[in-house]
Amino acid sequence: MTVSTTAPGPDQLTPKGQATRTRILEQAAELIYTRGVHATNNEQLRRAAGVSGSQLNHYFPNKEGLVLAVIAWQADRILAFHRSERFTQFDTLDALRDWADYYIRYERAYLEGCSLGSLASEIIKTGLDVHDQLAAAFDQWRDVFRNGIQRMQDLNRINTHASPTQLANLLLAAFQGGMLLAQVAREVAPLRDALTAAIDHIQTFTTPPTPPHEADG
Repeated sequence: MTVSTTAPGPDQLTPKGQATRTRILEQAAELIYTRGVHATNNEQLRRAAGVSGSQLNHYFPNKEGLVLAVIAWQADRILAFHRSERFTQFDTLDALRDWADYYIRYERAYLEGCSLGSLASEIIKTGLDVHDQLAAAFDQWRDVFRNGIQRMQDLNRINTHASPTQLANLLLAAFQGGMLLAQVAREVAPLRDALTAAIDHIQTFTTPPTPPHEADG
């Protein structure tokens, strides 16, 4: 892509402009996933998104800017899902198991893989200067788990021997590795086993319930 002017941010666009920009990002993410960064070109993206060359250049004057925007878009979608009320801030084992069950029961999980993980695996092969943004996206995802586990500790649901950061890294690694192995095997068992083992490990830090006080007299 040829650099022209600075691209407008999402908050500077009309609703119609925001919709067009999102459509471009959706198609760019799909093309990068299926073809790779280098094999994704302007002509393919224009056809897929149904936009003109001037429109594409208006929203994304250069390839690095497009890739950065795709990273942000994918990360926002994942973080919004993980921060939703569905998982009650991940501060219980039940919430963690509900999260794992969602992906285990999603029948296309082992075919589609992790959208952000798949994107990262493509982008890190390139010379684009976007590694910091990728790292920041995964850091925010990990921190969703870390903050939940920290709350579990603060509420005395797990003991102080647990390291929220280490356990959060374990959950994210189990998800990414399990998802990749599930794609290779073309069935969900590796993802199920990895997530179950990770959450079972967190359960080993569970504090025993406080016994009720005996009645006086």
